[in-house]
Amino acid sequence: MTAEALPAELRRAIVQVARTPRLLVACDYDGTLAPITANPDEARPLPESVGALRSLAGLHETTTAVISGRALRDLATLSRLPAEVNLVGSHGSEFDIGFIHALDEKARELHRRLEAELENLVLDVPGVSLEVKPASIAVHVRRAEHEAGRRVLRDVHNGPSNWEGVSTTDGKEVVELAVVQTDKGRALDTLRHQVGATAAIFLGDDVTDEKAFARISGPDLGVKVGEGESLAQYRVPDTVDVAMALAFLLEERRNWLYGEQAPPIERLSMLANERSVALVTPDARLTWLCHPGPDAPAIFADLLGGAGAGHFSIKPHRNGLPLGQRYLPNTMTVETRWSRLLVTDYIEPESPAHRTDLVRVISGEAAAEIVFAPRPEFGGVPVKLVAHDDGLLVQGTSEPFALRSPGVEWEITSDGMNDTATALVTPSPENPVVLELRCGTSDLGAHELSEVERRARAGDYWSTWAQTLKLPSVQTDLVGRSALTLRGLVNTDTGGVLAAATSSLPEEIGGVRNWDYRYCWIRDAAMTVRELVHLGSTEEAEGYLRWLHGVLSTLAGPERLHPLYTLAGSVIGAEAVIESLPGYAGSRPVRVGNLANHQVQLDVFGPVVELVRTLAEARGELRDEDWQMVRAMAEAVTRRWNEPDHGIWEERHVPRHRVYSRVMCWVTIDRAIKLGEVYGRQVPGAWPSLRDEISADVLEKGWNEEVQAFTTAYDGTDLDAASLFVGLTGLIDPADPRFQSTVTAIEAELRSGSTVYRYRRDDGLPGGEGGFHICAAWLIEAYLLTGRRTEAEELFTQIVDAAGPTGLLPEQFDPIAERSLGNHPQAYSHIGLIRCANLLSQ
Repeated sequence: MTAEALPAELRRAIVQVARTPRLLVACDYDGTLAPITANPDEARPLPESVGALRSLAGLHETTTAVISGRALRDLATLSRLPAEVNLVGSHGSEFDIGFIHALDEKARELHRRLEAELENLVLDVPGVSLEVKPASIAVHVRRAEHEAGRRVLRDVHNGPSNWEGVSTTDGKEVVELAVVQTDKGRALDTLRHQVGATAAIFLGDDVTDEKAFARISGPDLGVKVGEGESLAQYRVPDTVDVAMALAFLLEERRNWLYGEQAPPIERLSMLANERSVALVTPDARLTWLCHPGPDAPAIFADLLGGAGAGHFSIKPHRNGLPLGQRYLPNTMTVETRWSRLLVTDYIEPESPAHRTDLVRVISGEAAAEIVFAPRPEFGGVPVKLVAHDDGLLVQGTSEPFALRSPGVEWEITSDGMNDTATALVTPSPENPVVLELRCGTSDLGAHELSEVERRARAGDYWSTWAQTLKLPSVQTDLVGRSALTLRGLVNTDTGGVLAAATSSLPEEIGGVRNWDYRYCWIRDAAMTVRELVHLGSTEEAEGYLRWLHGVLSTLAGPERLHPLYTLAGSVIGAEAVIESLPGYAGSRPVRVGNLANHQVQLDVFGPVVELVRTLAEARGELRDEDWQMVRAMAEAVTRRWNEPDHGIWEERHVPRHRVYSRVMCWVTIDRAIKLGEVYGRQVPGAWPSLRDEISADVLEKGWNEEVQAFTTAYDGTDLDAASLFVGLTGLIDPADPRFQSTVTAIEAELRSGSTVYRYRRDDGLPGGEGGFHICAAWLIEAYLLTGRRTEAEELFTQIVDAAGPTGLLPEQFDPIAERSLGNHPQAYSHIGLIRCANLLSQ
């Protein structure tokens, strides 16, 4: 018994309804779950259907129900369905979650009259029986002689069926008279409303089920069981096919919700060209790509929605796991290798600004399968693929897309909404198969350069830059990869810097802490490019400062800065949820935008002024426009330093007087004073005393005697890894016992094996999260400052061990499940790795 026996159109419809955010699965009992029997008391459901309903009920955002004409008591006794399945009896007048229609005295009196009248009508008619229910009475004639049964039904219809207040429902060999207005369609709507279903599927065989089919609309799905006219869109022959349909729905729903095989986050490799980014799984599946630009809607969102959300896959025809994946040294070109097959991926760096050109080369000797399933706008628009001599064109989208693939013969199939192209190719050593995905154009013409020349050019673009870096002696290759990753997150057109390449990779598997990091945070970007300056590359810092000057030019002053902007420097839109995507490994919601855009974060000035100081040291000069910005930020701090804010972690609680934010305000003034002194700029006379005032404020109110540490904020005893900056910035001497005590307290409270948590407090959000690699890096620096080099080296080794096989790090690590979490690759994590390697090399 396999789903292949179901009609292809029905299978496609089930695939679609399985991908709704909140699904209601409802069905009739007799003739649907259970075969019709001569004795209704012997009707038992098929075990396969019961198992499928129970498993569906156990899935996230999925509700199952049986809506039957039987009395609720009898339905529960006979079906023996598990408690997870909702039961609705008497055509919707009885719910297992409480009888929703409380009968008043008038209705109870009508029920008594009805029972008496019906008893008279069926008196002395063999085989006719009454089924008395709380709000209705059913007259069964299935076991009566045919003509006698017809006569009883006529008498019922001509008599009590016409009484005021009586609702009649006809079924197969049964008529039911109710003293409340009810039918299976109303019951379906009641359930839909109670669970907030975004789509429903209903299966039924009886004429009474037509009232439910009449309520089917939009994304809903109706399935008629057996013969006869019906309003349902689809039909199956019998209860065995119902079991197959439910099992197929279960499989599709489970795969959509939880992902067939969500790849470990740290094993994803990033392609980049300093304008676009993409992610490739360890088996060469293009799982994430947005266009135009990394913060645009996704063309391939397989990472967050499975195959139905779009992917571009290449694998051996005979399957088999890949032998390995690697970056070509000092490049962003990725190779995935099987025995006798190699897939090489890169994004061309020299393409026009509106284009994303991604090249995939299949070489070797083994046959390979290709699946091309673009789903633009996060799968929100139907896609049609049109084959041409040299490739495929994607139609139905506002943005043009083309796949140049000369010599490849494509087979195009449709699931009713979207086309998918598949092909089987066999490369040879002399003739690799070249696939060129061109986003932003419909041009399928040949490129002026050969693929070999373009691959060399793409490699040189990165390696030429990488060879200019001054890398530390500790973990040299891994630091080099981190530097390339950070540069890949930089947009050279605008100067903006991505915090991470992805959105909504979870901080807890199955949890709701899923954020969109595809934007430029003022703080994160400053820290990113500053670390590249430390490695000897200044152009990213200069580009970012130009970007920041551009943003500031639109504002009345630095106080008006949002914490984050788009890569282009514009204000981001409202945070929204993509309901159609189930999330990585079932972690919902999938978000676009970020609510932190509206928060107050007074710490952002410190990292920017630190960057200006570091860049000035590298260049040997302080530019006038940078000094003017530093002055403006120092004046903003002068006016606002003693206000509460949301802080570095963007907690969705009320603002607090945070130690880290105050320390960064102190850094702003301290570094501004030092810049003025070194480069001969006039320092306002109030700045030194303000620096002392902020320092005294932190030392007095940030220190907590009870916990013997600098705490998160002035109003509590909770600890925060960011409070380590009291010593990391020099506000307090690292030799001061208060800093040493803080390091020990944070180690005890927040370190867990190989990682360090931000904090342990209630932050107003449900669920948990992993430890942050950047927090572990801060603790390593604190260990070094307090003379604990052995602990620093041990923790650094554990960060290194958490990196994926191609050297990338996401945001977090779960030390209990020993798995990576959060958006990937994360700038913060690579900043921390580079800084620690530099410090350990000194």
